[in-house]
Amino acid sequence: MPAPSRQPRPSRTPQPGRLRLTCSVVTAVAVVGGALLIPTSGSAGSAREGGLRGSFEVAKGQAGLPHTDPNWMPAHSHNDPATKNSVTRAAATSTDSTDPTTAAERTAATAYVAAGRRSKDPQLKHVAAYPKRTSHPRTKYALANGCYTLVPGGAPLFFKPTDLGDYLLYDADRQFVTAGDTRAAAPSDATVWTASMKGASISFTNADAPLEVAGRTSFVPTVTKGCTAYPESQVDVRGGPTAGVSPIQEVRGYVDAHTHGMAFEFLGGDAHCGKPWDRFGVEYALVDCPDHTYTGGYGGVLEDVLSGEVGHDPVGWPTFKDWPAPNSLTHEGTYYRWMERAWRGGLRVFTNLLVENNQLCMIYPIKHNSCDDMDAVRLQAQDMYDFQDYVDAQFGGPGKGFYRIVKNPFEARRVINAGKLAVVMGIETSVPFGCSYKRLPTGDLAQCDADSIDDQIDEVHDLGVRQMELVNKFDNALSGVTGDQGELGVVINGANFLETGSFWDMQHCDPADGESHDQNQVAFPDVSAGQQDALFGAIAGLFGTLNLTNGPLYPTPDHCNARGLTTLGAHTIDRLVQKKIIFDPDHMSVEARNQSLDQIEALGYHGVVSSHSWSTPDAYPRVYELGGFITPYAGDSTGFVDKWRTHVGWADQRYYYGIGYGADINGLGAQGNPRGADVPNPVTYPFKGLGGVTIEQQRAGERVYDINVDGVAQYGLYPDWIQDLKLVAGKDGAAITEDMTRGAEAYLQMWERAYGVAPDSCRNPENRLPVATVTRVVRRGMTTTEVMKAVGQPYVRLGRQYGFCASAPGQPTVRMTATFDRAGRVTGLRRS
Repeated sequence: MPAPSRQPRPSRTPQPGRLRLTCSVVTAVAVVGGALLIPTSGSAGSAREGGLRGSFEVAKGQAGLPHTDPNWMPAHSHNDPATKNSVTRAAATSTDSTDPTTAAERTAATAYVAAGRRSKDPQLKHVAAYPKRTSHPRTKYALANGCYTLVPGGAPLFFKPTDLGDYLLYDADRQFVTAGDTRAAAPSDATVWTASMKGASISFTNADAPLEVAGRTSFVPTVTKGCTAYPESQVDVRGGPTAGVSPIQEVRGYVDAHTHGMAFEFLGGDAHCGKPWDRFGVEYALVDCPDHTYTGGYGGVLEDVLSGEVGHDPVGWPTFKDWPAPNSLTHEGTYYRWMERAWRGGLRVFTNLLVENNQLCMIYPIKHNSCDDMDAVRLQAQDMYDFQDYVDAQFGGPGKGFYRIVKNPFEARRVINAGKLAVVMGIETSVPFGCSYKRLPTGDLAQCDADSIDDQIDEVHDLGVRQMELVNKFDNALSGVTGDQGELGVVINGANFLETGSFWDMQHCDPADGESHDQNQVAFPDVSAGQQDALFGAIAGLFGTLNLTNGPLYPTPDHCNARGLTTLGAHTIDRLVQKKIIFDPDHMSVEARNQSLDQIEALGYHGVVSSHSWSTPDAYPRVYELGGFITPYAGDSTGFVDKWRTHVGWADQRYYYGIGYGADINGLGAQGNPRGADVPNPVTYPFKGLGGVTIEQQRAGERVYDINVDGVAQYGLYPDWIQDLKLVAGKDGAAITEDMTRGAEAYLQMWERAYGVAPDSCRNPENRLPVATVTRVVRRGMTTTEVMKAVGQPYVRLGRQYGFCASAPGQPTVRMTATFDRAGRVTGLRRS
């Protein structure tokens, strides 16, 4: 399916008219927010200190420690390990989950995973991260980020792509070439030149006027030296990325199944500061929000409440003094060069979830995008294709970049074995497909129907969506939600009422393991306890939108949402399965999740991912039993190692095992905190990453990052975080590293099974075919996909050979090997 048509996306340079309007609105918001933060009695730092800053001082606290909040929100920590590092974020009654499996089952699962680690690894090779530069460009795209002269003896120019085939021509004096071979001090439309190529010659036009240098309008650019490099964040990884020795073999690499790379459009497009790319580069992409900038960093009311810090340095590039940071939740974390570092360090599967929350968007006072969830999905899907094009432009042409949006597991395998990043498009919204409902005296009235759901699933599938959650913050017409706890739960429950006309129907329940319930609620208006994902409460409290004084009285905890999977929800799952879209049960109520997994099991569908720990411990073994894949919420490295140890004991011996992480970066989930430079086992730089690449400390302008003291400040530090996992795991360091690198293969095998490919017949003896049958159905010239459809997944995928198990009279297990040519077609089949 072709990508949607692209529209030019301007740089985020405020226009004078909008600047004045925004400034006035932001000032009003800041005053309201500041007033909310003033204590009700004589606390230190009261308004007598004067000015906007004085009103914020009362809320000041260290990140991760209790701090003084507005009177609607009690003291709490947004980096509370009880929510950040627990096995489940959906019902964090304890950081320790009651194991739903027996000791014998856990021992067997752990031994099985250990045996898998000892199996023969696929052979990897290194490929160049960037195309080799020639003396003269062979295509109009090959000028990208190169230093050239246009005429003999001419001045050196640095060619910075703004899009595919479009360039800024940047001279040694940091000036930009404009029409008439003149110069400008800053980039603009007037400095963007579109290249066209005829033979070996390239010409450049701007607004239909050609570039003329020394009387010429057609050039054969020549590589030279002496350029001033265009400002850009560093990557600081040495060595080419790893790739397979064949496009069909087993892959190696890390998986992030839950991140929001296009969240700069979220909540109307003005709550998030910065974006992952800008045609004019890092200085324009990584800028603070206007309401932060115009007040010297003291107008970021939402940022202050979420981070626990009062005020911040609004300057991004080149100093990055205060942001990005693990607890700076409104600032961009997935700038393209940071994504590039994660890829160079070993990331090979990345799910980008298109995200919106219509009620939260409507509450936030500054916006320029639609608040409709599906409008946001369409816009952010377009952003993903634009971002892919921008990355391609930086790497020298279409298909050259590392960021490859994939539509099926077979394409993803080829992408990874080419050394690139397979990007899966997903959805996480509160009202997917417009499927809200309204509570009426006669019952619930759904705002969607089966036909509209079908049409919109077809639409998003055409856009490229291949992974999806049914629910996020509110009950909807498809499913009940697990809810949120404490004061955040009170606020979101109020918004649930605004959306649906009803509060969550939380009933008393007694789960056998003491864990597998939904979020426990407090009575209105008494609010207590904290929650890491505090965005909704922060905005609603700051801007005074919700009346929280009249709400339901819930019974004694524990609580379970009585709203389960609806008929429309079951229909939606059926349709997702038909379209081979991976289903994510996170955020559903326990009742709805169990019903959905029952349905998935009855359908025999394997395409299930729990992506960021918003499930309950009773569900995880079921996901593994269904042949699904799990990526626990990343959080702090220490907490993640504990989660990994728990998940290994849940592994199902019928399926290949690997694990990934769900970063939830840009989704207003706090990232991993630093362990400190004074621990006995800090990360030391440089260190070796996947395939032996050398990873040094990352630099971004004047900022040098250190995972030990900065934590996961931005996405480029995930290779460092994985190294930290290895050190935290101690004697199990090699084991967790191996399981993480096997994550990409485990994800692809889950996805293959979603396409109807049977689990391998070596681990699943009931799937073994007689040797005679295998010999008959596997024919010369078949593709790997055709072979798998005929005999199931291979047990071994090394180089161009796939290994299967068959049976023969008196021989329950016969190993067979299919050999493929370079085009991935069968050349022979033999007994091993």
